[in-house]
Amino acid sequence: MSPVLTLLAGATAALSLSGCQPADDAAFGEKVRSYLLAHPEVIREAVLKLNEKEKLAETQASGALLEKNRAALERDPRDFVVNPGGKVTVVEFFDYRCGFCKAAAPEILTLIAENPDVRFVFKEFPIFGEVSDTAARISLTSLAKAKGLDLYRTMMADKALDEAAIDRHLKDAGIDPTAARAAAKDPAITKQIADVRALAMSIKVEGTPAFVIGDTFIGGADIPALKAAIAVAKADAPKS
Repeated sequence: MSPVLTLLAGATAALSLSGCQPADDAAFGEKVRSYLLAHPEVIREAVLKLNEKEKLAETQASGALLEKNRAALERDPRDFVVNPGGKVTVVEFFDYRCGFCKAAAPEILTLIAENPDVRFVFKEFPIFGEVSDTAARISLTSLAKAKGLDLYRTMMADKALDEAAIDRHLKDAGIDPTAARAAAKDPAITKQIADVRALAMSIKVEGTPAFVIGDTFIGGADIPALKAAIAVAKADAPKS
């Protein structure tokens, strides 16, 4: 039901309770209409209140989903993790060919450098085709994980990432592209990517980048919101 229809239903119920006598439908409807026309601010107030309730319900539902999937989000031993000893965890779902992911990457790297007490968990979530899938698979090999942050930096900085560019970045990192591509065919990597897709569906990730910090979900490259969520998580983290 739309906010306005909800408001009308509420107004109708309220007016119905104002007396015990049966009312003519047409006259009653005109009474409701006249009241709302005379007090349009009531509509705005009711819509705002309804939106607040809906947003709160969505936030609570999202928090429950995140809590249910906490271990898969934060503690999957297959993921590439930076600052593994951090008390606060940031999870990023990303794609190497996502323009918004690329725009956010320099900020992510700065946050990593400036927050050694924050764990950064990278979830390979390729959604932009074959090249994205190749980049994700290669990044999940043990060869690439050893150079994980360097590869993240260079591949994200490449605005036109393609198969040749992937090989070039591997060579620059000291990795044999042929060996990396062979390792990327491991069925375990296929399983890991499938698991990340299922996890993304479970918590309603609809695109990249997407971030999870505690019970906070941030869809899109909203770096100010990410920084604010990190600050809140740090403040709430147990002191050693």
